[in-house]
Amino acid sequence: NFGPDSWPLISENSNQNPNTKKGKIRVEMEEMLQAAATKGARVLVVRAGDFFGPDAVGSWFAKGIVKPGKKLKSVVYPGIHEVGHNWAYLPDLAETVIQLLERENDLAPFEVFHFGGHYFERGVKMAEETLNVAGISDGPIKKMPWWLLKTASPFVGMLRELQEMRYLWNEDVRLDNRKLVKFLGNEPHTPVQDALHQTLRSLNCT
Repeated sequence: NFGPDSWPLISENSNQNPNTKKGKIRVEMEEMLQAAATKGARVLVVRAGDFFGPDAVGSWFAKGIVKPGKKLKSVVYPGIHEVGHNWAYLPDLAETVIQLLERENDLAPFEVFHFGGHYFERGVKMAEETLNVAGISDGPIKKMPWWLLKTASPFVGMLRELQEMRYLWNEDVRLDNRKLVKFLGNEPHTPVQDALHQTLRSLNCT
């Protein structure tokens, strides 16, 4: 939903000036939902970072960092190593939504929360932790071949979409979850080692 004028720490009320096609679609969707809330609908929006978790085969983690069904020998990291990145472990995100819905009476007709999840100031730490959990801490961390994606993107729609989101791997972007923590008291948070263990096992990488 957001553009560079909202970075690096994004709150629920930050300006929404996206510079991508998908970002503009998200803004339009939320505007439609907000309009529906004025006519009796009840809307809960929970924004989160890139997701990972058991059976999350469509995630950046499964599509870009590891190869499902293959024993882990190396990982790929798509971004600049020293730039921060936000991740959302799906079971934690699901539990968060459940806890919010259990307090529906305390929510406004249109309510927005940011889920903090796992944030790494050094984004590459996600790749390092993945290798550690797999028991190959000295395994290689390879670079994403963005040049190849760019070359092939005119012919493959999915690659064009991935290329459009590259900026999120080159910029420090973090979701501010203080509103969520204040409302719930805390945010469901599985230690990253446990979360990665469950994720890798479900993807048949270990």
